[in-house]
Amino acid sequence: MTLTQLNYIITIAETKSINKAAEQLYVSQPSLTSAVQELEKELGITMFNRSGRGVTLTNDGAEFLLYARQLYGQYETILEKYGENGSLKKKFGVSTQHYSFAVKAFVDMAKQFDMSKYEFAIRETKTAEVISDVSTMKSEIGVLYLSDFNRKSMEKLLRSSGLEFHHLIDCQAYVYLWKNHPLAGEESISFSQLSDYPCLAFEQGDNSSFYLAEEILSTNEYPRIIRANDRATMLNLMVGLNGYTL
Repeated sequence: MTLTQLNYIITIAETKSINKAAEQLYVSQPSLTSAVQELEKELGITMFNRSGRGVTLTNDGAEFLLYARQLYGQYETILEKYGENGSLKKKFGVSTQHYSFAVKAFVDMAKQFDMSKYEFAIRETKTAEVISDVSTMKSEIGVLYLSDFNRKSMEKLLRSSGLEFHHLIDCQAYVYLWKNHPLAGEESISFSQLSDYPCLAFEQGDNSSFYLAEEILSTNEYPRIIRANDRATMLNLMVGLNGYTL
């Protein structure tokens, strides 16, 4: 096993493609495939499931990736500190569901440090990827929403990933609309009033379980629903279609 092979595995896992990983690593696809196969043979495991749509980690591969990130991260730390012209920067990453308050908190935190000495990262992403990012040490902290509905399932998922949930704040339920929405002036809004407008929700990809939803009351039946991948798109849908989210 070599550090180069570890880097190969990490890059393939991140790009989910042998071709893209080869381009990013500046190596030929056959060389990359051969290096992975040699490592798989050495360890007696299969790292990836391969299909026409790309590659995904096997259970063994996902477990190996955790250790690979740790080892390669330590190597990079040594290289940054002791290598030629090395200047070690501390790294801190946060993965979060699509919450503006999490971004604001991140901004307030970053302002307290000399950013020339730190490499910060904030990743707004799907629920399953928030958990994956923290469990594989890509991020130090994940920000997630738990409710009475999803608590047991989410806590079980967190435990199986070797993670702990720490309560930050309790939130009440609100309807989020843009300021010129026909219902924006109402003090309270019923579901019957909302039925003429599209409910906006964040897409969770293949992991579309109700328990992974970022919005409250995700099990309700909505006559109109649109799913989006990012907050910018959702805000445009709020304005353009008088959409709402919970």
